[in-house]
Formats: sequence, structure tokens, C-alpha cells
Amino acid sequence: MASETVKKILEAEAEAEKKNADARRKAEEIVNSAQSKAAVAVQKKLTEAMSESDKIRQENRNKLSEYVSEAEKACNDMLDSLRSNAENNMDKAVDSIIKGFFS
Repeated sequence: MASETVKKILEAEAEAEKKNADARRKAEEIVNSAQSKAAVAVQKKLTEAMSESDKIRQENRNKLSEYVSEAEKACNDMLDSLRSNAENNMDKAVDSIIKGFFS
């Protein structure tokens, strides 16, 4: 009878070890699966962030191009105005000098 009890105890211990090993294996599978899913989620978020960043950069390049065009136009308009004023002033100065010599 004692040997039957010892046999049952040994069987119970073996069963417990098997269940512990199965639980450890299952836990490792769950952790590995979670890590894999997390890595995929992180990669997806990185891709989305890079896409959004590229979109914002392109929008900024477009705005910069518009600002540069507007600034160049404003500068050219100002230069045209200054040239016109300079030509008028030169004509007046030449007329004044000529009148001064021949008056």
C-alpha cells in the first residue's frame, strides 16, 4: 500500500512538472506573440509618422516656394520703382547741369 501511495505521489509530481512545463511554454508563446505584435505595431506607427512627416515637409516646401516667389516679385517691383525714380532724378540732374552751363 505504501508503494501504491509513493507511486501516486510520483505520478502527481510528474503530472505537476508536465503542467508547469506546458504553462511555461504557453507563457513564452504568449510573450513572444505579444512582442511580435508590438514590433509590428511600432513599425506601423513609425511608417505612419514618417509618412506624415514627409507630407508636412512637402507642404512646407510648397509654402516656402510661394513665399520666395512673392518676395522676389516684391523685390522686383521695388527695384523697378527705384530704377524709374533714379532715371527721373538723373534726367532732372542732367537738365539742371545743362541749364547751369548754358544759362
